[in-house]
Amino acid sequence: MRAAGLGLTYAGGHITALSDFTVDIPAGSVGLVGANGAGKTTLFRLMLGLLRPTAGHIQVAGRDVATDPVGVRSRLGYMPEHDCLPLDQSASDVVSTFGELAGLPTRAARQRASDVLDLVGLDEARFRPIGGFSTGMRQRTKLAQALVADPALVLLDEPTAGLDPMGREEMLELVGRLAGFGISVILATHLLDDVQRVCEHVVMIDRGRLVRAGPIEALLQTIGVMRVEVGGRDDAVAVLAQALAAKGLASTAVDAHHLDVDTSRHGDEAFDSVRDAVADAGLRLYALSTQHRSLDDVFIQEAYR
Repeated sequence: MRAAGLGLTYAGGHITALSDFTVDIPAGSVGLVGANGAGKTTLFRLMLGLLRPTAGHIQVAGRDVATDPVGVRSRLGYMPEHDCLPLDQSASDVVSTFGELAGLPTRAARQRASDVLDLVGLDEARFRPIGGFSTGMRQRTKLAQALVADPALVLLDEPTAGLDPMGREEMLELVGRLAGFGISVILATHLLDDVQRVCEHVVMIDRGRLVRAGPIEALLQTIGVMRVEVGGRDDAVAVLAQALAAKGLASTAVDAHHLDVDTSRHGDEAFDSVRDAVADAGLRLYALSTQHRSLDDVFIQEAYR
């Protein structure tokens, strides 16, 4: 998916849902993260051609959404967040109907529905009315209908919403397996831990604006704290802090021998800078360690700086 200068406003421009949103989302497993109301569902609706942008343009699966919305939707599967299943129908009927709507012959749609319901763990329950399903089973049914037409890309809007811990684990396992079938995924959620577990890339959005995007491992290198233990003189920590400040590195004293160095935006170069600062100050370096980093740290730093 590619978006350039994408914007959407309501109420004559007084309410902004998306603003100057420019991003290139690669194939594979991608997390779209942000708080509730950040613009995740709005972006999905723009990708599906259900909304028209008021600025910019967007391409999905190599096609321009503005000029070929039907062609785009033929390549996509969509799992909405809200509960939208007919409760008096069976999972088999619902999923096969979506298969037929996507162009599959009736017999092929039935077979395909059976296959995907088996994939999501609903094989034995596929002929039961959805009204008797648990929240987890309904989420699995929505995932199955998104997969029935063998899409190139599936859009999953808060797939773990309302699930208990076991159901959440099972849903994330299913999402993680989709890459093995050659299906790309964009997972919209406010739970960054879910993204870090099953996705390779992340797109962070806050109040309709792009915060950060890129490979998860690369983003985790942009934030962190290095704990440094030094000695050799009574004021070793103060001397090192001054030397690091000269190199553009902020630090905080922990005690007489330890200080924490902010390595944000310095990456691997921070290690070299700390080593050189210790050597230049004539101090003894006893230990270097880095604290655990997470996508939560990256999001907080970027969205609220």
